[in-house]
Amino acid sequence: MNLLDDPRFSKALELFNSGAWYEAHDAFEELWHEQVDPNRRLLQGILQIAVAHVHLERGNTRGATILMGEGIGRLKPSLPSALGLDLQALHTASSVRLHALQNERNPDDDPPPKLIHTNDAVGS
Repeated sequence: MNLLDDPRFSKALELFNSGAWYEAHDAFEELWHEQVDPNRRLLQGILQIAVAHVHLERGNTRGATILMGEGIGRLKPSLPSALGLDLQALHTASSVRLHALQNERNPDDDPPPKLIHTNDAVGS
């Protein structure tokens, strides 16, 4: 099944965008196991960003910083968009939060990242 047609993908997006970080991680991880590159690498980046937010919720800023950086790095080859998603927006919002963490500021002062649909499904 095409990832874009998989109802689990839509559910994972909903979970991510609602800030249900742990559940989003689980949903993306299930899909990630079934993918090959480049989608596999991209989904890994998204789930790492979700797990970074789980770490933030638990007060583990070091773990959040590491996973946010790794997730951002895995997004880069797919920028600006793939899978019908505006990855540049995700990259930017995540980078702002990473910068806050690296400078010992509260990342929650900035809006959380979202997975926004785009009409340009490059790389899907």
